[in-house]
Amino acid sequence: MKHPNFCVHTAALGAAVAAICAAAPAWTAVPGIVGANGPQTAAFLLDAAEGYSSQPDGASVYSWGYGCASAPTGYAPAAMTAISCGTMQIPGPTLIVNENDVVTVTLINNLPVAAGPTSILFPGFDVSTTVAGTQTGTAGVLTREAPSSSCDPTTHVGCNTVTYTFTAKGPGTYAYYSGTQGDLQVEMGLYGAVIVLPNATDASISSCKRGPFSLAAAAYKHPQSCYDREYLFELAEMQSSIHDEALAQKQACEGAIAANPTATCPLISAKTEPYHPNYFLVNGRSMPDDMDASFAPMYPQQPYNGNPHMHPNELVLIREIGQGRIQHPLHIHGNHARVLARDGNLLLAANDKLSPLAGGVPRLAGPLIFTFPSVSGQAVDAIFTWTGKGLNWDVYGHTAAANIPCVPDANGYYTSMAGAPNYGEYCADHNKTIPITPPDPQIVANGLWYGGTPYLGLSESAALGFPSTPLPPGTAKQNQSAGYAYMWHSHDEREITTNDVFPGGMMMMLVIDPPSAPIDEAK
Repeated sequence: MKHPNFCVHTAALGAAVAAICAAAPAWTAVPGIVGANGPQTAAFLLDAAEGYSSQPDGASVYSWGYGCASAPTGYAPAAMTAISCGTMQIPGPTLIVNENDVVTVTLINNLPVAAGPTSILFPGFDVSTTVAGTQTGTAGVLTREAPSSSCDPTTHVGCNTVTYTFTAKGPGTYAYYSGTQGDLQVEMGLYGAVIVLPNATDASISSCKRGPFSLAAAAYKHPQSCYDREYLFELAEMQSSIHDEALAQKQACEGAIAANPTATCPLISAKTEPYHPNYFLVNGRSMPDDMDASFAPMYPQQPYNGNPHMHPNELVLIREIGQGRIQHPLHIHGNHARVLARDGNLLLAANDKLSPLAGGVPRLAGPLIFTFPSVSGQAVDAIFTWTGKGLNWDVYGHTAAANIPCVPDANGYYTSMAGAPNYGEYCADHNKTIPITPPDPQIVANGLWYGGTPYLGLSESAALGFPSTPLPPGTAKQNQSAGYAYMWHSHDEREITTNDVFPGGMMMMLVIDPPSAPIDEAK
């Protein structure tokens, strides 16, 4: 168990981080689009288009991104509301399909003429670009491409396209990104994620229980891949000077064509080396924007956020993809995570010498990690949990006088009554008092998530055994939803800045909510 960096410990980072800890919670999940077009098929109509991404320093950076060329067949997870898919977003729409689906993605080139052709690579899949015996698009270096064209950005009349078809053979998390002039087009924002869900009827995961905001009950066809909630983190970076140069060349092209409709333009050729990115992104946003709600109207081209929440003892599936040109060491606090798979390849023990799982299923062999290496183009799936074990005090604030039970299971946790307010408690710490003096609740930097108490949640009745520090003047009651907040961030110090200003960049907060506090991912 790593050091408990709840919000009171972030005060040293300055008022900006303290304000984040005091902000109203905004949940996240893995929202995306589905392409059900019949049994075992999924069809998507995407376009590549231009737009602007918003940054916390006030910059509006010219960018390119994939989007929905028309309304998708549907959205997932079903419990989420107010999901949308615009014609351009960063990252591109998360494509959610089922195992063995025949997936068809038609890409419309809606980029400026000066951008030239564009395409999509789907690493990990055997892709065909043939439709009815005819090759679509035009030949490119890595794949077939949709050529450049002057077309109507709304009706897509006159736009060039290319179609990709593949079978989603195995469950897991996968990247997709441009296969054309990658040093420019991926930098500009042309990347996204594919999530393949396992067959729900597979016997090995039949006992897994699906949460209301989970895409599936398990990440893979393996009993140790069950999970309660999930989050997708696409890590990338931007060098704004490249974007500025692309914008200038695009505007020069449009000016030349306006003066002479028969004029031709050279392809955009921005200087991409040496590479010195100045924005570092989680799901297209920098901190603190990444902790605002998904689909917040302030970020029309950046719909996905990064703000994980969980209850103690829940299994959280982390889906992480390195989408940039450089490595981003995503460091998680609160506990290690057990790696399940890389690029959809489940890591299993070749010779499991321990007692086998039910049905002789081999055990997971992935390592325990507290930093995701985030290799460019690589996807990693891992399971994270938090129990409070190792803190050596009762995180629920019980006292012996309250007579609240904690009956340990074989692993020492209270799991005999799922509805109990201290479900998942580590019983060895039951009734133990905190070994330090709690901080002064009048210090604003402690934040509303901390609530002036080192415990999960707070009962207004001292008789129930939830003691607290004195209330600040004018405060009617303590925060019933007080929890622990752990910073999840890049371990490369420059990457927790926004255009060289700290704090910012690739940083977010994991919030451990008390079991009694509902986590509504739809908000």
